Amino acid sequence: METTFIITIDGPAGSGKSSTAKAVAEKLEFLFLDSGALYRAITLAALEQNIDLHDPGQVKELAQSCKIDLRQVNRDLLVFLDDRDVTEHIRNPKVTRAIAPIAAMPEVREELVNRMREMAKEQSLVAEGRDMGSVVFQQADLKIYMQATIGERAHRRQQELKQKGIQVSLQDLEEEIARRDHSDANRAHGPLVKPQDALVLDTSSMTLEEQVDWVVAKARKRGAR
Repeated sequence: METTFIITIDGPAGSGKSSTAKAVAEKLEFLFLDSGALYRAITLAALEQNIDLHDPGQVKELAQSCKIDLRQVNRDLLVFLDDRDVTEHIRNPKVTRAIAPIAAMPEVREELVNRMREMAKEQSLVAEGRDMGSVVFQQADLKIYMQATIGERAHRRQQELKQKGIQVSLQDLEEEIARRDHSDANRAHGPLVKPQDALVLDTSSMTLEEQVDWVVAKARKRGAR
């Protein structure tokens, strides 16, 4: 079987990981692996089923029983939970506020990490998240760590929500992002860290096109076709 090529893009919330990873995957014709979507899908299921978000036993059982599919349809990545399209639902602020304890559970992380590694055996991919290069794909061919100022990240999130008809103040978003940063960096399992061998890309003053071209050039240089 032909060897797959793995690119990881890690970084804090709002640094531009998802948009960049998706565009890079499209340009290289790789699979776009949105790790956050997997955790969001589990969180959505827990909320819908009124499961205690802090009960590892219940959440682990839920994670093992849920069927989660990432499907590339034209230029869109659709997320299916038990064959139901939840692409928009998992981005609801309620899910965002509830995801931290679930994403920190080792039982859930183990289950989803195994699923992601299986995906990488079948095809080349661009994986984005907070521990893709440091934990999930430690032998990745190219590791990127993206960062941006909190102000810029909050502004991007506000514009994204506004397009969906959701109004949230910039201050609230900055506070939420700061809390997420602290939680992600201090959790016991899979904390947000910059992998030692990752290339740093600060996107604060870069356009999406510039970010994508930068990553694709680095990938091509390392043998991506």
